[in-house]
Amino acid sequence: MSAGVYLHIPFCKSRCSYCDFATDVYRSSDAVDRYVSALRSEIKAFEGGNPQSAIRNPQSVDTIYFGGGTPSLLAAEQVTNILNAVRDKFSVEPLAEITMEMNPATVTSETLAGYRSIGVNRASFGVQTFNDRALKLLARGHDANDARNTFRLLRNAGFDNISFDLIAGLPGQTMADWEHNLEEALAMRPEHLSLYLLEIHEATPLAEQIRSGRQPVPDEELAAEMYELMLDRIVGASYEQYEISNFSIPGYESRHNSKYWRLEPVYGFGVSAHSFNGIDRYANERDTARYVANVESSGTAEVSRERIDAASEFAFLGLRLNEGIDLTSYETSFGFDLLEKFGGDIERFENDGLVRIFDRRLCLTRKGMVFSNEVFAAFV
Repeated sequence: MSAGVYLHIPFCKSRCSYCDFATDVYRSSDAVDRYVSALRSEIKAFEGGNPQSAIRNPQSVDTIYFGGGTPSLLAAEQVTNILNAVRDKFSVEPLAEITMEMNPATVTSETLAGYRSIGVNRASFGVQTFNDRALKLLARGHDANDARNTFRLLRNAGFDNISFDLIAGLPGQTMADWEHNLEEALAMRPEHLSLYLLEIHEATPLAEQIRSGRQPVPDEELAAEMYELMLDRIVGASYEQYEISNFSIPGYESRHNSKYWRLEPVYGFGVSAHSFNGIDRYANERDTARYVANVESSGTAEVSRERIDAASEFAFLGLRLNEGIDLTSYETSFGFDLLEKFGGDIERFENDGLVRIFDRRLCLTRKGMVFSNEVFAAFV
């Protein structure tokens, strides 16, 4: 089994009002250079792999993902240096999927050509909405035209595997707004779409704006209706839904993100990065300055590690996928019948129309995708 590599680049031009990720405002090139150097040092010092597995490090890697933050603030030379460190440590497969998250208005024809020339072959950029008023609310730092222009630049640079994100359920967002977003997305026809319902995280500016009454409380019933409309429109436009929030033209599923849902190894590097080696999940320091200092002093910034309940996690992660869980394979892997152990819950979910069982597979129904957290809670 090939592993994935996740690389966290925390820098942004500004912080979005809903963001709960580990990010820092881009202040100086020296700070970015020092961070890239620390990231390379962490990769070089990596001794991971699974000590109880025949697969030892260095091992084959078939996906690399630059997330953030805004990785597209990096120069092509900095990305090259990071990729070289990954290739020195791991055996990167020739056809590896190499994804970079990009924010609209942070790239040029020249920078995109540079990224393509060093092997970046998939772009994921955050549109979130084509409504300029909503973009200001989210403090996104771009407008709808920036998103359209970025998409054109990506195509002109030769990117033939593009994904972008949209968010439903924003404060004050109407069904007409959401329909417009979907129409624009489908007209552009990227290879992949990630369509999320808004989550309000504590300690974010948006959470405070809602709590203080400066923004309306999102309408959960309307958000559910938006999700239903999304399913109709996207699938009707020849995209396939392969995960609760993810859709693709056949053959363009996110290979990297699929590793998380299938509980496959992913090694994370950078501030706040999480890793899974097949047995343990572990995480890095969340503060950028402390991350850099820790790596510079010891080669690692790991701050927590836990042995996971693989049977439980595989159940609720697998249910996120449209293919669901192969019950026979599950029993072979974990030594018990999922239907027997969770029979009462599964029967209740089936009666409520949230799950279905066919050909020894357990899957969420369309209604179950809307109320998926209720189902997942049974397996935690």
